[in-house]
Amino acid sequence: MAVPSWLERLRAAGKTALVQDGKRKIHYLFEDGKEMAEEYDIKTGQLISRKWREKNTLGGTGKWQVEVGEPTSPLLGALESELITESSSNPVFMRKDTLSSFQWRIRNLPYPKEVYSVSVEEEQRCCVIRTTNKKYYKKFSIPDLDRYHLPLDAAALSFTHANNTLIITYQKPKEILAAEEQLQKELKKIKVANSGDGDCKTQ
Repeated sequence: MAVPSWLERLRAAGKTALVQDGKRKIHYLFEDGKEMAEEYDIKTGQLISRKWREKNTLGGTGKWQVEVGEPTSPLLGALESELITESSSNPVFMRKDTLSSFQWRIRNLPYPKEVYSVSVEEEQRCCVIRTTNKKYYKKFSIPDLDRYHLPLDAAALSFTHANNTLIITYQKPKEILAAEEQLQKELKKIKVANSGDGDCKTQ
């Protein structure tokens, strides 16, 4: 069975933990040099953000790529990023999970719900958003299903539209719910450093 393989990679990775601002922050360092950083809500155990980073072609540290959570602004200045946000009317695609489902939000989509269709492309292992007015098209994958080698299920997919935001929900399969529960138990065993920027304790 393929499900444990990703869990085994997580178990084998070097892990550091930090509790700060009501969040449990976990940093993973994998054997291949890739890094993953996750933040969980301490009270609910819900995943707030997940980012990946790997070495670039010259061996230096690459930029963080956001998988779950608010997309990072290309400009770091708070004022500049606010200006970018306010002046941009382009759709903003981000993933924001719940405990029982993967969820994506696309802001700045003003069209009514009947304009959208969301489908599963099983062969390409992705979901596709289309609009009848040809104003928006997006393909996206679900990396969690790929990591656990699970098929996409069209019946798990649904969507709604409110406040100029398209919300797409994919119910997590039972295999992932079980694996996440197991992982949460293990993450709680990691010795946690106090808040601050000091070195975290490794497992």
